[in-house]
Amino acid sequence: MIEINKGKNNSYQFKLKTRDGNVLLNSVDFKSEEEVHRTIDDLNPIIKKQSVFERKTDHEGNFLFNLKDLSGKVIGKSQRYGSEAGMENGIKNLKNRISSISGDAGLY
Repeated sequence: MIEINKGKNNSYQFKLKTRDGNVLLNSVDFKSEEEVHRTIDDLNPIIKKQSVFERKTDHEGNFLFNLKDLSGKVIGKSQRYGSEAGMENGIKNLKNRISSISGDAGLY
């Protein structure tokens, strides 16, 4: 499920969630709801490219990843993971979730 919210300063964000409601990806702020919808519509094609996943380690040693669009702009950030294997599993789960909801009428 993808949840779209209106934030402060009239910005919009989306959260991509598992079937159980756990957040897999929090988006960055977007200027308009239209931009959010365009970005969501582009998720399925971009996740097929390995280069859109930026793997990182924070100052506390936790693992996380950013999802980028094809131009390299960050469009979303993951939660923190305690291990690299957990982060890789998070990427796999994100890919599977996007693939499973693409084309669903209830995407938004």
